[in-house]
Amino acid sequence: MPLIRPFAALRPALGYAAQVAAPPYDVLSTEEARQRAAGRPWSFLHISKAEIDLPPGTDPYSPAVYAKAAENLAAMMKAGVLQRDAAPCYYAYRLTMGSHGKTGLVATASVAAYDENRIRKHEFTRPDKEDDRVRQIEALNAQTGPVLLAYPPAPHIDAVIAAATAGTPDMDVVADDGVRHQIWTIHGADAITILGEDFDALPALYIADGHHRSAAASRVAAARRGRAGTDAHEYFLAVIFPHHQMRIMDYNRVVKDLHGLSEEQLLTRIGERFEVRAEAGRFKPSRSGEYGMYLGGRWYRLAIHPRFVPADDPVARLDVSLLQDHLLAPVLAIGDPRRDKRIDFVGGIRGLEELERRVDSGEMAVAFALFPTRMEDLMAVADAGRVMPPKSTWFEPKLADGLLSHVLD
Repeated sequence: MPLIRPFAALRPALGYAAQVAAPPYDVLSTEEARQRAAGRPWSFLHISKAEIDLPPGTDPYSPAVYAKAAENLAAMMKAGVLQRDAAPCYYAYRLTMGSHGKTGLVATASVAAYDENRIRKHEFTRPDKEDDRVRQIEALNAQTGPVLLAYPPAPHIDAVIAAATAGTPDMDVVADDGVRHQIWTIHGADAITILGEDFDALPALYIADGHHRSAAASRVAAARRGRAGTDAHEYFLAVIFPHHQMRIMDYNRVVKDLHGLSEEQLLTRIGERFEVRAEAGRFKPSRSGEYGMYLGGRWYRLAIHPRFVPADDPVARLDVSLLQDHLLAPVLAIGDPRRDKRIDFVGGIRGLEELERRVDSGEMAVAFALFPTRMEDLMAVADAGRVMPPKSTWFEPKLADGLLSHVLD
């Protein structure tokens, strides 16, 4: 089966894109979604977070929520707010956040390639979150949340996608957070053939974000395989960007206590494996192996001693692993960051000010600012068949929900 395939997207009718576009389902709480959708009857949050249309306190995983999502999707289609393209196409998608922009291809990606690890993973998934996405797909008979993928160097693909964006976009939306979303339809037979062949020639694609969505798509495909009808379930909705345009932000850590140590004792223990230097102001790491630490109202620069950095292990040499293995675990007794309630994680989009606020408020005792994981490191981990530590990557800007959906018929 081809690695990618065009599809007939379900998308907002002319003039409705700004009303429909919504943040991804998993970046908002129910209450935040309720507030964002207030006064916006066509917001896709009524589908992706359908509990907002049910009584407060409704379990977001209850059958009523999935039924409400299906009801809302049908209503938006009946009203003509969402319409289906007449023929399969590819779509170019450009995201612009401040001075940073990236342009990729919206396509459906092969479930078989995912199952065979040609579409490579770098995270574990949780069964409960997979179950949620399976139930959502089955209720809607559609995949509405795209998986964020990256492709390795391919200048010819870059050129074809760039050429597709030369004209006026079909959709041009500036979201509430200031991110601009632009989409162009690629319907020329030559461009569709070239893109399919060029992607088929790639050794692999890499999941950047959307491990639960892709795992759920695989489960749905396995359950539907052999039934009468189309094979649309054998592909999942994806937006595929060149790896060099992907922006990973830092994913920082805050810890509630010092595990019985005084500030002086903590600095001494850290000094056994890191160079420690007090800073006059805020400190943001500028290279791998370097960390900012906020403790007792002041910032410190930490630099791990090179002898502790393994050269041949793609996971152990990650900055998140070095901090975990040489400070959080041995000094602060954070053994399992997935489950330990003493640690929390702060996306870099919130800035160093958020780290200071969490510590100065007394909620947390110490904060650590990290250098962002590089795409090359993510790809090396995936190529090795390994998984990254939790909360290793924070991708910005985020894709929008509702602009393009894949109907499974």
